Amino acid sequence: MEPTNSTFINEQEISHILERHSKPSYEAVKEVLVKAREMKGLNLQDVAILTGISDPLQLHELFETANHIKETIYGKRLVLFAPLYISNLCANECTYCAFRAKNKAIVRRSLTQNEIVKETEALIKQGHKRVLLVAGESYPKQGFQYVLDAVQSVYKAIDGDATIRRVNVNVAPLSVDEFKLLKAEKIGTYQLFQETYHRETYQKVHVGGKKMNYDWRVTALHRAMEAGIDDVGIGVLFGLFDYRFELLAMMQHIGELERVFGVGPHTISVPRMEPATGSDIASHPPHAVSDLEFRKIVAILRLAVPYTGIIMSTRETAQMRRDTFALGVSQISAGSRTNPGGYEEEVEDEVSGQFSLGDHRPLDEVIRDVAEMGYVPSFCTGCYRLGRTGQDFMDLAKPGAIKAHCGPNALSSFMEYLMDYASPKTRETGLQLIEKTIAGMDGLPATRAKKLVDQVKKGQKDVFC
Repeated sequence: MEPTNSTFINEQEISHILERHSKPSYEAVKEVLVKAREMKGLNLQDVAILTGISDPLQLHELFETANHIKETIYGKRLVLFAPLYISNLCANECTYCAFRAKNKAIVRRSLTQNEIVKETEALIKQGHKRVLLVAGESYPKQGFQYVLDAVQSVYKAIDGDATIRRVNVNVAPLSVDEFKLLKAEKIGTYQLFQETYHRETYQKVHVGGKKMNYDWRVTALHRAMEAGIDDVGIGVLFGLFDYRFELLAMMQHIGELERVFGVGPHTISVPRMEPATGSDIASHPPHAVSDLEFRKIVAILRLAVPYTGIIMSTRETAQMRRDTFALGVSQISAGSRTNPGGYEEEVEDEVSGQFSLGDHRPLDEVIRDVAEMGYVPSFCTGCYRLGRTGQDFMDLAKPGAIKAHCGPNALSSFMEYLMDYASPKTRETGLQLIEKTIAGMDGLPATRAKKLVDQVKKGQKDVFC
């Protein structure tokens, strides 16, 4: 079952498809947009056609279709999380990254387990319930056990009666046996970015360390799923190569996971290259993606894989993040620090961080902004703990049944935040939004939402359905 190479990424096929559909007709685009509204996904040819859109009216239609699909599947929900960087030690030489091994311009640091607990407690005090644990691709003397211990430390952290309810993980590719150990720690999603699917470019920008092995990296999610981790996240670093190629290669990767395991990725991340300390290429991307192209990428992904979450990080500005909410983004980080120790020390330190941030706002301000736009900030982790992951999640998502759970759970988790952490202004905005949202619901979701929100008002915590 475990592939040993990247043959499922077929560069020749991608090139031929892109060449054939570089200038699609109005009718061809229209046909794909109509197909997309069926919310059954798109194939490589469809995606290639959408990448060829240049007409302003058809771009508008693309964005409108993405908004329709986002609203139909996810409603007005936005899941929030925080990245938790535990170490910036790294054995790789990735020319675009500040963490690369030979970069002397950053201060190296790996948090002790006690420091990880303290860092997590600082996030809990802000109101966070889920974190993405991130580490450079090298560990202290404990080796991979350091990561396993770190997951335990995050779950162990507590402030009053509040804890982190779900840890997702972004670390170096592992063996099947190591992935089994990671799963045993009750993680949520395992996330790994290929950075670029274009092999020649991949070799140019990875010039040292285990990350030079393209095949080992591109097959990592196969090993994770073979080990029983059924929620995995993918992504590329847009700017390293032609975004049109990356989108089609990503579709090939998704198709391979679906073929082998029956389910594709749970999330797709869309990081765009940002300046990084000690990296020239990061400041001058070889295939820079414009703001319009970036919005186009998000919209196309929403049409192509309608039931997959799309993650937008704080690499992007507040305005770009706002713009992409309506185009398909369903998860965002907030109040992020990319330097180990940055939350407890309340320091955003680019001298030890991975890249420059575009959105520097604290969590409370982001939540108020999101709520003022009519989106419900969600801290829900119910699906993970009720076993609605992988194929089970998709079985509920595709017929639309998952909304009967996600809508009420989002509101109850948001109410919990408002009561325990929100500033007065954010609380007022949030309470108005919850009332308005419930009033717009009907049937079972409305009944569930009212019940759960009332339970939170009465002092219950962590209620979900």
